[in-house]
Amino acid sequence: MDRINTLRQWLHTQLPGDHSLSDPIGDASSRRYFRVLLADGSSRMVMDAPPDRNDLTPFVQIAALLQPALRVPRVLAQDLEQGFLLLDDLGEVDLQMALAATDEAGAEVLYRWVIASLVALQRDVPVANLPNYSAEIMVEDLNRFAEWYADRHLGKPLAGEDLAIWERSRSLLVARAQMQGKVAIHFDFHSRNLIVTGSRQTGLDERVGVIDFQDARVGPICYDLASLLKDMYVQWPEDFRLDLAVRYWEAARQAGLPVPAAFDDFYAQFEIMGVFRQIRTLGTFARLAHRDGKPRYIDDMPVAVAYLRETCARYTELHPLYKLLNKLTDFVPGVGYTF
Repeated sequence: MDRINTLRQWLHTQLPGDHSLSDPIGDASSRRYFRVLLADGSSRMVMDAPPDRNDLTPFVQIAALLQPALRVPRVLAQDLEQGFLLLDDLGEVDLQMALAATDEAGAEVLYRWVIASLVALQRDVPVANLPNYSAEIMVEDLNRFAEWYADRHLGKPLAGEDLAIWERSRSLLVARAQMQGKVAIHFDFHSRNLIVTGSRQTGLDERVGVIDFQDARVGPICYDLASLLKDMYVQWPEDFRLDLAVRYWEAARQAGLPVPAAFDDFYAQFEIMGVFRQIRTLGTFARLAHRDGKPRYIDDMPVAVAYLRETCARYTELHPLYKLLNKLTDFVPGVGYTF
């Protein structure tokens, strides 16, 4: 409560006059967001990021870096010592909400806008001042699967041959990720971090808003696409995802981005990156649930497992990981096909 009062006092120095504060928005980290409603009907967003657990300098720097290429919130005021930022409000309707209110044809239009923003991110954002998603950091990220998902969540610590399979699979995923072309990546490019503005009455803004970008870095070109098309919060049939992957690949080639010349090769890279992303996600969700007291993320784990089974069953080099996953989750597979 003391921190909320401090935040309110700071806001009054930045926004004289009457305004009200919403309930907290989002809970995946130690940062909190509030919508500030002003007397004239407009709104702003305020970020509350306790400085003992957050460094807001990367957010401010990356916001400035992304601004020319993407629709991201401007930093209107800042107090880095207290951990407060006042930001533009890009809107309340994220891509997940917008997709729920439309049909597949409408969804295709929305994804076309999102893909255009993704290509702009990868083509136009300079990478010189972004941190590198190194192999060492990748290993640390994937290790959360063994530590938090297998051991802490499932109660099945990896040992013996299972541990050996995990270590070989982890090495394969990291090696494949490092072989991909490197670009600027958002690192959490999914439906809840993409804002759709406007309405059917006033006209939708094709320039999708992008939020939660503070972890942006230089990384594999398929990482953000895997986050988008193998979304934890919105699921589509594979043929729809395939069409969108083709659309992205064509746009990326036209933009001169480092994607393979053959779509089959590109799609294999995308699939491997999806496995990397879902393994990392399972570990992250388990840690959020068991360390950070946020059990709601347990409900999203089956989606990640389903994506993993879909892909790992398809590629021979991923079969050991597929069998390990089935063993951990007590799943008996039916007949499948491999490539």
